[in-house]
Amino acid sequence: MQGETTLDTETRLAEARRHMVDGQLRPNRVTDPRLLAAMGELPRERFLPPGLAARAYADEDVRLPNGRGLIQPMMIARMLQLLSLRDGDRVLVVGAGTGYAAAAAARCGARVVALEEDAEMLAIARRALQGLVEPQALRLVKGPLTMGHASAAPYDAILIEGEVPEVPEAIAGQLAEGGRLVTVLSGAARGVSSRAVLCRRVAGSFSLTDAFDCATLALPSFRAKPGFVF
Repeated sequence: MQGETTLDTETRLAEARRHMVDGQLRPNRVTDPRLLAAMGELPRERFLPPGLAARAYADEDVRLPNGRGLIQPMMIARMLQLLSLRDGDRVLVVGAGTGYAAAAAARCGARVVALEEDAEMLAIARRALQGLVEPQALRLVKGPLTMGHASAAPYDAILIEGEVPEVPEAIAGQLAEGGRLVTVLSGAARGVSSRAVLCRRVAGSFSLTDAFDCATLALPSFRAKPGFVF
């Protein structure tokens, strides 16, 4: 805003962050106090290119190049809450983008591997995360999203950060016994609503539970790829 000082900008963004928590998250059944605190503290604007920072706290997805984007606050909060993160959980975030959800998970006590394949997104994430999360709590890695990150598996929790047609077997196989996986499954091919799902690995088998109907940004690299069928 023309004539606005740095202090004015910081005050305005802090107020927008409080409004996001109180006006978007709490009314939509986000109740985990660690998650509310994390998202109330993380400067979401840092996870966007400077020209889009003003949209950081809007109740909507912020679209970025290459079909990617920063998922709306309420949606990413509900997905993270569904993971029921515990201190010390080993977490894989697939399609971590600019690193916001991964940072929130780390602030909740998890040890996070944030997997991304887009170089532009990774560059933003590296800048954004400086000073916000301890290096030992969050590690950015580059690689194909549909393959997960097997070298650090198994994981207690996996977040596929976007809408996908199905969960690839390569990723499902990296979930630890008793682990949880959350994503949004597209319903387009079946003529039904897309929905957030919680998957669990129990005795070597996978169970899937519908959590809530929703729609969010699709992860382009998951389109028309063979996957794990529940």
